[in-house]
Amino acid sequence: MPRILAYTSPAKGHLFPLTPILDALVERGHEVHLRTLASEVPRMNTRGVQTAAIDARIEACVMGDWRARSPQQALSLAVRTFCDRAPHDAADLQRAIADVRPDMVVVDINCWGAMAAAEAWGGPWATFSPYPLALRSRDVPPFGPGLPPARGPLGRVRDALLRPVVVGAVSRIIVPACNTVRASVGLAPFSSPDDLFLRPPLLLYMTAEPFEYPRHDWPGNVVMIGPCAWEPPSATPDWLAQISRPIVLVTTSSEYQDDGRLVAVALEALRDEPVHVVATVPAGDPIQFTVPANATVVPFVPHSQLLPRAVCAITHGGMGATQKALAHGVPVCAVPFGRDQLEVARRVEICGAGTRLPASALRPDRLRAAVREAMARKAGAMRVATAFREAGGAPAAVSAIEQQLLTR
Repeated sequence: MPRILAYTSPAKGHLFPLTPILDALVERGHEVHLRTLASEVPRMNTRGVQTAAIDARIEACVMGDWRARSPQQALSLAVRTFCDRAPHDAADLQRAIADVRPDMVVVDINCWGAMAAAEAWGGPWATFSPYPLALRSRDVPPFGPGLPPARGPLGRVRDALLRPVVVGAVSRIIVPACNTVRASVGLAPFSSPDDLFLRPPLLLYMTAEPFEYPRHDWPGNVVMIGPCAWEPPSATPDWLAQISRPIVLVTTSSEYQDDGRLVAVALEALRDEPVHVVATVPAGDPIQFTVPANATVVPFVPHSQLLPRAVCAITHGGMGATQKALAHGVPVCAVPFGRDQLEVARRVEICGAGTRLPASALRPDRLRAAVREAMARKAGAMRVATAFREAGGAPAAVSAIEQQLLTR
């Protein structure tokens, strides 16, 4: 059977959605190798995936976007981090290819240098995206600010005027950095950031309509497979069985972005509501919060243990946590702090599966009202859950890989 090499950025929010696909490839008899963040190497080796750590210099390039003073600045800082990592992950993947001698390569969409190395290698390769694609289209607004889709001629004029401003600032960072690393591996330069998404022979997009905006001009290499949720195995905590009320889940980012304020406000907003709040703070410290009687704050508990009993999920707008809730038919109140989260939050609102509250408006009364409104949108969340199931998930990804890349 073919030998497959997968490569991820140092982000659990990218490794974990890839894991069901790697598992499915192993089950199909493929020999699977992985390069990922060092902390997850032992866990992935137990799954039949031959795993080693990425270059330590890549993990040393940490996200600093939480220091930004605006969402636009946060996006620029995040992009700069990927640019700083690119020379290291390009060389790292080249070494891995030489060691593994794969028949096919799968690369995280945030590893811009590794994507160039995969293209220069010349064999079949794919990328995967667990967050909204910043791919330009006449049918969607410019990516980043979380604008609603255009309505009518005036809306299209808005998009046409804003696109050079919004996209241009990021393009001036992305394109030169990508072209430097592309030149180092003998590739022609990019002309726009869109080339990141158009060059891979296959792009596995981990979402589906109606959560994603419909568009008439999807490129042929994009296959929407829906979300691929996975969590590390964990015993069910004893305290969960003692909760009798409906649960409201509160999530924060697994990569630090100073979003603990969301938990603090949620605890205050819902302290007198007939629910039990469970907040997870994987990049924070639970001890910093004043926790009322109807709440529990922990570093981690698998969301899959909570969502079957949840009536709402208050998320930071992260694609993983948001889609995980919607896949269970749980409506979402999204409070975005930056990165791609403004786009995710707007999609929650537009598809009718929940509500969106800007972080600048985060106050107990506003959040309480937004949660109540989100709970009333259960039907929209169920509609999205059905669409996610129909997209196929990991089996659909494996079918696309085998049919489009491994049969050539």
